Order: sequence, then structure tokens, then C-alpha cells
Amino acid sequence: MAPVVLEAKEARFGWRGRTVVRASLSLKAGGWVSIIGPNGAGKSTLLHGLAGLIPLMAGRVTLLGEDLSKLKPRRRAQLVSLMRQIQSPVYPFTVYEIVLQGRYPHGKAPQDEEKALQALARVRAEHLAERPFSALSGGERQKVWLARLIAQETPILLLDEPAAHLDPAVKHEIYQVLKGLCREGRAVLCVLHDLSYASLLSDELILLKEGRVFAQGAPEEVLTPETLEALYGAPFTVLPHPETGKPLPLPSVSL
Repeated sequence: MAPVVLEAKEARFGWRGRTVVRASLSLKAGGWVSIIGPNGAGKSTLLHGLAGLIPLMAGRVTLLGEDLSKLKPRRRAQLVSLMRQIQSPVYPFTVYEIVLQGRYPHGKAPQDEEKALQALARVRAEHLAERPFSALSGGERQKVWLARLIAQETPILLLDEPAAHLDPAVKHEIYQVLKGLCREGRAVLCVLHDLSYASLLSDELILLKEGRVFAQGAPEEVLTPETLEALYGAPFTVLPHPETGKPLPLPSVSL
């Protein structure tokens, strides 16, 4: 059985004494857990809290058995990496320099340059290495952020909408890379709005509503018309995928 690499027990995250999100969850090596739910449910807040970027107000979070609240930033960055949905503006770095930043938690090492180039090759973006990051398209930028995540070489990957607003081909490439990392033993916890991909990619789904876990389980267990309508407040039809049999939620709405 795969070991648990991330565990949250009644973890509560928020600011100024106010709890924004509360959840218990576990993530195993090589596993993929997706967080879904309506806008404002606390999905991104939960992800940032588990990355140690938002205060833990109560409960406990462990990364490979180590208490998150006691980890120094460098050690934390060796265990868990985060790909945000909206990245901060960057200075005029080249693509290679952006990816090389993923190596900072490991200190200066002779293999850093090779690791960065390997990460770019893995996302099929090595040809962009010397280009200014600011000159890239949206899809190219997402590949570069993913390459930086890969170069960081953490056993736990937290991702917030890693393929949002991208065309189907680029989206497919990104998810292929991430599933490949899972097969190598890395664990993925991913916020998704695309329910079809959430179903196809995930071993388990966590449904968040108003900062609380509304439901939790395998896609086949929780992606039902009744559960989705209660979660989103809109009717759904759920059909089996013609190839995998996985549930495919579709909006049941006349437009």
C-alpha cells in the first residue's frame, strides 16, 4: 500500500481569527485527489494553507510525517510545491531562469542547470529556454510554471487550475505530464473546475461548499446528479464515458 505523504486532520485555515476553510484529507504517494466546488468555496485557500502560505488556525497538517507548522520555509519547499492559478507578475527573466528558480530549495548544486533543462524538455518547452517569459502565450507560460514545479522535485504537488483557459491540445499535454509524475510516485492535489477532467484524472474527489467538505469519495460515488445539484445549485446530467465508464457530468440546462 502506498504511504500517506500529506495528511490534514480537522485543519482550519483563515485570517484575523476567522476560519475560511476547514477540512480533513489524506494524500498517498502516486495518488491524485481533486478539489471541486463553486466559486468562493475555499478551494484555493485550502491549497495555499496546505502549502504553508496561510496560517493554520487549528488542527494538524503533516508532510511525510513532519508537522507543517514546525517546518522552516526551505524544508517545506523541499516537500511540497505549489502552482498557483494566477501567478504574480515577474521581472524580465528568461524561461530558463524561471525554471531554475525551482531549484532554490535544494541550494546551489552542480546538477541544477541539467535539472532545469530536463524539466523544460519534459513539458516540450526546451526550445523556449532563452525567450523572455513575458513574450510567451498563455499555454506556453503554463508549461513553464509546470516545468519549474517539476524542477523543484517535491514528492507533493499542489496545483490550482493548472490548465485553465487553455486549448484542448495543451490541456491534454499538461495532464499527461502530471499523470506521468503520479506514476513515478509523486502525489497530486489539484483544484479543478472542469468536472470531466476531475472525473477522469482523480482517484478521489473532495467537494467543498462554503468552506466545508460537502462530500468526499471516488468519482463514481460523488459525481451524481443529486450531489452536484446540491453542490452547485444547478441541474446536471451524468453520463458514462464511452471509453472508461467514468462519470461525465454535463449541465442539464436549456439555453
